[in-house]
Amino acid sequence: MAKSAEVKLAVFGRAAVGKSAIVVRFLTKRFIWEYDPTLESTYRHQATIDDEAVSMEILDTAGQEDAIQRESHMRWAEGFVLVYDITDRISFEEVISLKNFLDEIKKPKNVTLILVGNKADLDHSRQVTTEEGEKVATEMACAFYECSACTGEGNINEAFYELCREVRRRKMIQGKTRRRSSTTHVKQAINKMLTKISS
Repeated sequence: MAKSAEVKLAVFGRAAVGKSAIVVRFLTKRFIWEYDPTLESTYRHQATIDDEAVSMEILDTAGQEDAIQRESHMRWAEGFVLVYDITDRISFEEVISLKNFLDEIKKPKNVTLILVGNKADLDHSRQVTTEEGEKVATEMACAFYECSACTGEGNINEAFYELCREVRRRKMIQGKTRRRSSTTHVKQAINKMLTKISS
């Protein structure tokens, strides 16, 4: 049996936006009301995406980590779920600064991420419009989802699957360029040797 592809994902966002609730909804299809906001957890999850086995490692950050912790989480992960709460504009603005921080740490690589607006069931208290979420996702060049970890509305599964697909696409492209550059080096070395021999 073929070995499953491994993907490391990290979920970032301000405390209390529902990061843990989204992860747990994705993993168990259930909603849990109470979380310790200071805990970070790592989960392993097996899924079949596009007929291929994928092994995910999902880091649910506490949202209260210091800059050093946050940086090491960002270096560890290959794909990112940036979560904000549609009823909390500050959490939305924080997502933008998180993306800038990610770009700093991951450069020159492009960051693979998705943007998720949580708590879509609280539409009556909404502070961030769907259009604003879409606009920022366009600027970040990533997919955008609005969902509710509480009711399960919005496609949380699809959001994680799409992120895995994107991470794997990037890995394949990077693998190809790496292979191409090493064969180019070999060709150049051989050509140099041949030139020396013939001269």
